Amino acid sequence: MSLPQEDMRPTPEAMLKTAHAEERATRQGKLKIFLGYAAGVGKTYTMLEAARQLKAEGCEVVAAYVESHGRVETDGLLAGIEALPKARHEHQGVTLAELDLDAVLARKPALALVDELAHTNAPGCRHEKRWQDIEEMLAAGIDVYTTVNVQHFESLNDVVQQITGIPVRETVPDSLLDLAAEIMLVDIPPEALLQRLRQGKVYIPEQANWAAQKFFRPGNLIALRELALRRTAARVDDEMRTYMETRSIAGPWPATERLLVCASGSPFSEQLIRTTRRLADELKAQWFTVYIETPGLAKEQQENRGRVWRDLRLAESLGSEVATITASSVAEALIEYAVRHNVTRIVVGKPAKSRWRELLRPPIVDQIIRLSGSIHVHVVSFKQGPAQPKPLGSRPAPVGSWFEYLISLTLVAAASGFSFLVRPYLSPTNMVMVYLLAVVLAAVRFGRKPAMLTAGLGVLAFDFFFIMPRWSFTVADTEYLFTFLGLFVVGVVISSLVAQAKERAEALRERELQTESLYYLSRDLAAAIDMESILAAVVKQVSETMQAELAVLVMEEEQMRIAASSKGLALEEKELAVADWALRNRRPAGNGTETLGSAALLYLPLHTPSAVFGVLGVKLSRPADYRSPHSRRLLDAFVAQISLAMERVRLAEQAEQAQVLQARESLERALLNSISHDLRTPLVTIIGALSSLQDKDLPLTEANKQALLDGAWEEAERLNRFVGNLLDMTRLEAGELGLNQEPCDVQDLIGCALNALDHRLEGRDVSVQLADGLPLVSMDMVLMTQVVINLLDNALKYSSADGPIEIRVQTDAQALTLEIMDRGPGIPEQDLKRVFEKFYRLPVPEGASGTGLGLSICKGIVEAHQGTIRAENRSGGGLRMTCRLPLAMDVQ
Repeated sequence: MSLPQEDMRPTPEAMLKTAHAEERATRQGKLKIFLGYAAGVGKTYTMLEAARQLKAEGCEVVAAYVESHGRVETDGLLAGIEALPKARHEHQGVTLAELDLDAVLARKPALALVDELAHTNAPGCRHEKRWQDIEEMLAAGIDVYTTVNVQHFESLNDVVQQITGIPVRETVPDSLLDLAAEIMLVDIPPEALLQRLRQGKVYIPEQANWAAQKFFRPGNLIALRELALRRTAARVDDEMRTYMETRSIAGPWPATERLLVCASGSPFSEQLIRTTRRLADELKAQWFTVYIETPGLAKEQQENRGRVWRDLRLAESLGSEVATITASSVAEALIEYAVRHNVTRIVVGKPAKSRWRELLRPPIVDQIIRLSGSIHVHVVSFKQGPAQPKPLGSRPAPVGSWFEYLISLTLVAAASGFSFLVRPYLSPTNMVMVYLLAVVLAAVRFGRKPAMLTAGLGVLAFDFFFIMPRWSFTVADTEYLFTFLGLFVVGVVISSLVAQAKERAEALRERELQTESLYYLSRDLAAAIDMESILAAVVKQVSETMQAELAVLVMEEEQMRIAASSKGLALEEKELAVADWALRNRRPAGNGTETLGSAALLYLPLHTPSAVFGVLGVKLSRPADYRSPHSRRLLDAFVAQISLAMERVRLAEQAEQAQVLQARESLERALLNSISHDLRTPLVTIIGALSSLQDKDLPLTEANKQALLDGAWEEAERLNRFVGNLLDMTRLEAGELGLNQEPCDVQDLIGCALNALDHRLEGRDVSVQLADGLPLVSMDMVLMTQVVINLLDNALKYSSADGPIEIRVQTDAQALTLEIMDRGPGIPEQDLKRVFEKFYRLPVPEGASGTGLGLSICKGIVEAHQGTIRAENRSGGGLRMTCRLPLAMDVQ
């Protein structure tokens, strides 16, 4: 039966997965892994053969780091391939040769050959592991060929140790297998490998004898070979499934599974996490790792934070989504998280407690199973190894513990002394309350264990001092045994409840401090309107909250620059280089990380999916805080908020630029419309007049011809004024309007302006009033004539054809005042200041036109003369334009 066409389409998840893969392939280099099951199977030899074939096809191949181990065949394949020099690092008096990552990035070949993927770099290298070097090469767009054995993959670490009995110290995250574009299995039969070992082609004879007895046993090799085959087959199966999904090939696709594992920092957490990873691979499932911090484990968390941190980082490197939760109940919080994230299976470890302890306190596994509902629970058992002694530094200080117990003894003594004082007034049974009060005080001040000791000592003291026969532990009345039992049980219960309340209060106070810190930072960031205010808020809030010194670095002209920092914090070139790496790779680096961990600061990139803004460098006061989940979680929250605030400011600036651009485009459209209209009108008149004069067949009298010529001349002058206004405004905006100042006669100024408008002023009553004894005024005669012409032109347009126009000039001690007045309708009060804006026009009377530039040009010219111009309505109707020019200009 054929499926409907719509059912044959690929799922959105498959399309998204394909899109991500294609994007990654175009953005970074391709990784090819040559996978073997043991040393000596021929991984390096096969890699070099494939590289030589590509080189023969014209590919640029470079041997970045290849170990031939003195084998003639391998050295022969290396011949002809460019080999980059190795970096040299001194460590404990020994010179170690390592991959020179900077040389590879600078050379940037098409293909780099890197042997021994799981290798641990020497101290002083940029990264702790070689696989991190390869990740950086891939990010730079370089294709990489590399070799590795199956036992080095993190998820198989405990399985390999169980098979061989030898722990593998150098591991590689399984995510590299997912990242690889191709995996080539290099395989030979175990018998052939053992033969090569005996011939000295794998190790030198001394090492070969040891390897044959320990690691290279036939059973081990067969099991490791099976692991390599299975891992390669799983990869082929993934590729087949992806191919079928993206091409809509029907198949029996299973329902999506989701796994959840809880990290606790126990010795078996790493094995549990690896087991979950393998189970997720088999089920093709997404998986989560969660650490639940309870108030009762606060002190244990402080002692165990390093192991918890390693567990969470291990899970993250294996491809898990990691979360940390604070809750009062581990089982309830785990189930709540599972329900919220649609988890279908929970993986837990088998409890290792003794039976009687399980009876007193049910294991968490039982609680999880009881609360799980429809969620499957997988219980994993582990081989119990010998107990590892705790390092001395991890043990609690004995002075503080003995001091607490001594205080417990003192509280019991104080309760006994007080009971002696009130013994004549109280019965022995009522004295129990005094000892219960001592238990409560011990619980509030010191916690559960000292309070339980106080309860036990209180029972003994009560029996010894107050129960007959006194001064002995003998009890004459057996009823007091129930009193003793009640005193002890109630004391223990009270101590547990008070201690839990105290621990929860401490956890709530810690969470409150975190929330308060995030609130204050978010408040300051929300109020910040630019990068400077954001940086000031970051330095203030983050340094106070973390009790740390910090610096915010940004990239300017390919150099890291400190944009803001705590007072007195200086960064050396090495620190700036670490910050540069974190910025370019968008990954944390420095103290507390596996990349450039020798740095003094921890560097966290400030970025969003669309942009990277800088790096936050943090110098914590306590070295242990660099690997503390609490500190890193809070810092990650700070970094996310800071990045979003910077993104908001960037988007606001872009929006402002877009608004300015839109306003400019609108202005340009308005200008184009105005220019096209005001240019076309006089041109039409001029062309019409000239075409009539050119038409010889059209009988025209001399008077008609003169009228046409006068009209064309008038429109040409109008067009000339319009173009002149445009040119003047252009010079004003460009700041290129130069003044040719010289002493000028104001009477000549008015006369030139009136002569220019002589034709339009015919029939108008123009009154000119000049004060006596006007001095010569320093001005640019041409530009100021243009000002008077524009003001008169404005008066002509906005007044009636027979309305009078008045020109008045007078002086005072400082300035010359020029007034041009008309009896038109005037200007609304709210528009008096706007008339000097560009392209602002009031409704123009019929037959008049303009661009809205004349008064704006007047304002620019007058202000260039250090003068002022204003418009005001006249009483009785009309408009007064007043221009004041200083008699003596300041020389700038």
